[in-house]
Amino acid sequence: MQALTIFTVAGALALVAIASDTTTRSPQVPQGKATTALELGIFSVSLTVKDIKASKAFYEKLDFRQVGGKLEQNWVVLQNGTTTIGLFQGMFDANILTFNPGWTKDKQALKDFQDVRELQSTLKQRGIALTTEADPATTGPASFTLADPDGNMILFDQHVPSPKR
Repeated sequence: MQALTIFTVAGALALVAIASDTTTRSPQVPQGKATTALELGIFSVSLTVKDIKASKAFYEKLDFRQVGGKLEQNWVVLQNGTTTIGLFQGMFDANILTFNPGWTKDKQALKDFQDVRELQSTLKQRGIALTTEADPATTGPASFTLADPDGNMILFDQHVPSPKR
């Protein structure tokens, strides 16, 4: 089981590295069909852990440093360069891929970004079933979730006011 955990964490970190690539790639769109390119926001992996102190100490040995969270509340956010992971003890049942529209990697608000409700609407139009939804009648901070075909949870979590578009 430990080898599987290491592989899962290594795979998740590889996904972070790929998602952090500064090269923009346009999605492949069938000829004659228009699409809205999604601006998902900054990416991180939220890991569910059994022992927050042991996990934090492990990632610090990989040169991650704490940039957010509260250890006494059993959650911390760690960064190494452009890679961000959250460690959460007792909060989630499984690891979660997390996108934060409207934030830089340093949690600074962007002036212009794609609002979480716009992302939600586009994904629903594309036939993606959502697990939870943001209220489309609201503005500002909101979130929604979905699961990929293998059951991996994906969270779109906007912490900042909606942009003025």
